[in-house]
Amino acid sequence: MDKIVLRDLEVDAHVGVLPEEQAHPQRLWISVTMELDLAAAGRTDSPTATTDYEMVAGLIRQIVHERPRKLIEAVADEIAQEILQRRLAVTVTVEVKKFSIPRSRYVSVEITRSQ
Repeated sequence: MDKIVLRDLEVDAHVGVLPEEQAHPQRLWISVTMELDLAAAGRTDSPTATTDYEMVAGLIRQIVHERPRKLIEAVADEIAQEILQRRLAVTVTVEVKKFSIPRSRYVSVEITRSQ
């Protein structure tokens, strides 16, 4: 299966279990791998034969800014579900990185969902 990958889109989100985490937006990096058939796009060079990744980036920003969440797991799942509902991919993998653990590079959650 072919893939479109959007890697490390930086967004600010109100996410966290503790009140002090929710008080201020936190930086997240979100990566999305969308699996779909890109053969027609390759043959025709037509933008309508593929998924508009600028639109996907906007969709991710919109989802993240909609409301606060406790878990990055919820952020990842909502992004995956929206991409599948819009039929932008047949399988999607979403990774959300959060920078909240001292002396670590990041903590992340990665989920894969299919139609």
